[in-house]
Amino acid sequence: MPAVTRRSTRQAQISDPEAQAQAPLRVLMVTSDWPDPAVPRTTAFIRRQAEFVQRAGVDLEVFAFRGEKNPWKYVRAWARLRRRLRTERYDLIHAQFGQSGLLALPKRLPLVVTMRGSDLLGIVRDSDGRHSMVGWWLQRASRLVARYADAVILVSKHLGDHLKTRAPVYVIPSGIDFSLFRPMPVQEARQKLGLDPHERLILFVGRPNQARKRFILAQQAVELLNERMPARLVVAWNVHHQQIPIYMNASDVLVFTSMQEGSPNVVKEALACNLPVVSVRVGDVAERLRPVAGCELCIDDKPGTIAAALERVLTRGGRVDGRAAVQHLDENALTAKVLNVYRSVLAPRPERAAAPRPRPRPSLAASPRHPSTRKHRTPAE
Repeated sequence: MPAVTRRSTRQAQISDPEAQAQAPLRVLMVTSDWPDPAVPRTTAFIRRQAEFVQRAGVDLEVFAFRGEKNPWKYVRAWARLRRRLRTERYDLIHAQFGQSGLLALPKRLPLVVTMRGSDLLGIVRDSDGRHSMVGWWLQRASRLVARYADAVILVSKHLGDHLKTRAPVYVIPSGIDFSLFRPMPVQEARQKLGLDPHERLILFVGRPNQARKRFILAQQAVELLNERMPARLVVAWNVHHQQIPIYMNASDVLVFTSMQEGSPNVVKEALACNLPVVSVRVGDVAERLRPVAGCELCIDDKPGTIAAALERVLTRGGRVDGRAAVQHLDENALTAKVLNVYRSVLAPRPERAAAPRPRPRPSLAASPRHPSTRKHRTPAE
């Protein structure tokens, strides 16, 4: 069961209108990617956002399920959610990832959906590095959810190129837990992990056999680098999330080689630890690295280009002033933006009440009658 649940002091039903008006906002967060400490996953940011939203005074409950690309599991989860909505009172639903929003259709409550990357960009098969048919359906399901959502949150502006919706669109990246991701002495971190105090260490964070992460590309780059400068590639996977900042502080540089991303948290977290980053141009990495001297954004995805960038960073040595560049991604500040989105969908809209428009029939294909993606209503930064 998720660790973040509704507060026990709140009754499921509030019959007193005055008490209801004074009660905290009650939100049901729906997600198919709730992190499990026993299973290595990279979705700790969902738990973190839920915790910060709750700390901000929202009465939040998490409805977590495992879809695992199985339609029947989604149907069963949909039925469970319907039963809960019949017995519990919520002000709105917040779906994490587009596919999770399917459980909220047909809508009974205002719906906010956060799109994070693969839901709009598709799924890359580990077997051959190509986009899968399952990912194609995932994209269309997420676009369907966006059409019926009351607000859409994107973790990066470029995701809007893959979306058509009449709902207001906001760009709010995943935040950083600065209390966890913080600088510490390199030798202290290496001692904790039992790493050589004198080696040059290049960090790769992620599942090595996940094709989208392109671990082989990182390996090839380090092999080329070793022809001119000895260095070792260290992989942080199958480790507890709390250990990732120790790996970052123990390393000399982070190498990031993904072929597809929304707003990669590992890059932001590395900067919060003042770790230099060498990355290909993907997601919003260019925006993150641009103000940080000592990081390298590669002009292409060739192993030689990445190796040359790693050599420059390692030759220069030392840390970067990345933490200052990502201070605006503090989870508290971004939580305030999320709460503003919640308030926006609950605000009275007289124009809709005066002239209600019938909803079009659901379709898995994006309707050509829909206008292009609306401009983002509020900038994230």
